[in-house]
Amino acid sequence: MPGDHGSKVDISFAGRFTASAIAACFAEICTIPLDTAKVRLQLQKNVVAAAAGDAAPALPKYRGLLGTAATIAREEGAAALWKGIVPGLHRQCIYGGLRIGLYEPVKSFYVGKDHVGDVPLSKKIAAAFTTGAIAISIANPTDLVKIRLQAEGKLAPGVPRRYTGAMDAYSKIARQEGIAALWTGLGPNVARNAIINAAELASYDQVKQTILKLPGFKDDVVTHLFAGLGAGFFAVCVGSPVDVVKSRMMGDSAYKSTLDCFVKTLKNDGPLAFYKGFLPNFARLGSWNVIMFLTLEQVQKLFVRKPAS
Repeated sequence: MPGDHGSKVDISFAGRFTASAIAACFAEICTIPLDTAKVRLQLQKNVVAAAAGDAAPALPKYRGLLGTAATIAREEGAAALWKGIVPGLHRQCIYGGLRIGLYEPVKSFYVGKDHVGDVPLSKKIAAAFTTGAIAISIANPTDLVKIRLQAEGKLAPGVPRRYTGAMDAYSKIARQEGIAALWTGLGPNVARNAIINAAELASYDQVKQTILKLPGFKDDVVTHLFAGLGAGFFAVCVGSPVDVVKSRMMGDSAYKSTLDCFVKTLKNDGPLAFYKGFLPNFARLGSWNVIMFLTLEQVQKLFVRKPAS
C-alpha cells in the first residue's frame, strides 16, 4: 500500500481492497464520535441576536470538540455520538476499499511498468486524486445518508425522526426525492474526497519514504505513526473548505448548488467558516489516519502472495 517500499510486495487487488476496507471500517468505528461532533459544528450557522434590541448575540449551541460531544451525549444520549455508523461502515467498505485498494495499481499505471526508483510526488498525488474521485462517485449515497443521520439533533417531544435508520434513509430519499437525490452534493464531495485522498495517500507515501531514508528508522509502527499523523494534517489543511461546503449541502436542502453554498457561507458566516471545526476535523482525521494506516500495514500482511516455488 502507500508505501510498498523496499522489496515489492505482491498483493492482489482483491487482497488490497479487503485489507483497506477492514482498516477503514475499524478506524471509522473508533473515531465516528469525533466526526459527528465535526458535522454538527460545520452545520451550525453563526448565531445573531435572538431578537431586536438584544445587547449581545445568543451563544452557539455547540462550542469546541469536547463541548459539542458533551452536549450531544447530555441531550441525546451517548449512543447519539455513533449516529451514522451503519452508513459510515457502508461508506468505508466501498470508498475506503476502492480509494486505497486502487492506489498502487493506478500509481504503477501512471509511472509505467518499467519505472525504476522512487515514484515522483506528482504521480502519487495524481494517483490518489484519481482513486478518490472514482471511489466517492460510487459511494456518495452512503455519505449522504451518514450526514443526514448525524445532522439530526434532539427533537421536540412528539416530533418523529426523519429516518428510523440507514436503510430507511436510503429508501425514503430515493422514494421522496428521486434516485438522483442520493448523489446530492456529488460535486463538492468529489472535490473534497479527491483532494483529501491525494493529501492523505500521497503524503503518507512521501513521509514514509522520507523517514525510511533517515538513520535509525525502519518500516515499523513508529514510522507508520508519524506518516499517519502527517497524512491527517495535510488532509485537513487542504480539505476543510470543501468539507464544510459538502456537509452543509448534504445536511441542508436550502442550497441550490455548490457555488450557491460557497457564496452564502462566505457572505453570512465569513471566510473563517470554511475552517469551522478545524480542530475536531484534525482530531478526527489525524486519529483516523493513524488508526487506519497502522491497521492496514498489519492486515495487508495477511494477503501477501507467496512466490511460487
